[in-house]
Amino acid sequence: MYLYAKKLALKFSLLHKDKQSKARVGIIETAHGQIQTPIFMPVGTAATVKAVHQHELRDDIKAQIILGNTYHLYLRPGLEVLEGAGGLHKFNGWEKPILTDSGGYQVFSLANSRKLTEEGATFKSHIDGSKHLFTPESVMDIERTIGADIMMAFDECTPYPCDYKYAKNP
Repeated sequence: MYLYAKKLALKFSLLHKDKQSKARVGIIETAHGQIQTPIFMPVGTAATVKAVHQHELRDDIKAQIILGNTYHLYLRPGLEVLEGAGGLHKFNGWEKPILTDSGGYQVFSLANSRKLTEEGATFKSHIDGSKHLFTPESVMDIERTIGADIMMAFDECTPYPCDYKYAKNP
């Protein structure tokens, strides 16, 4: 497990701050290349950006990074498939950086089929109804197995409306 990241560290260099606003320009360096910020990040939820070919992402859109969804990739194609392929970069052929979100929103959207505890979120797969537990630790392990360059921590999307006490200590 975790064989696919060339290095785990990121580096951010701030190049310019606007004096009139909070705007800034920088470069994020990852194991799979640099990202000039601010950036448009196409979403490749299940390992691919739908209806866009890789060459269009690279040459026309000039995407520097794509986003993969931990929840969806975990369920399908699954960690065994991704690990067998050598990580998401080799699975989908994207040679530039990949950011994985935590899957927290999907767990939120499954409110009728999930249970939240101090440990994490137990939920039923929208694909086959199987039960799964996401914890902050397990989500980071999943994202390492996927081979993400930038990994988001497992989060909980609070419902709206939401009282202050729940938002502070769910």
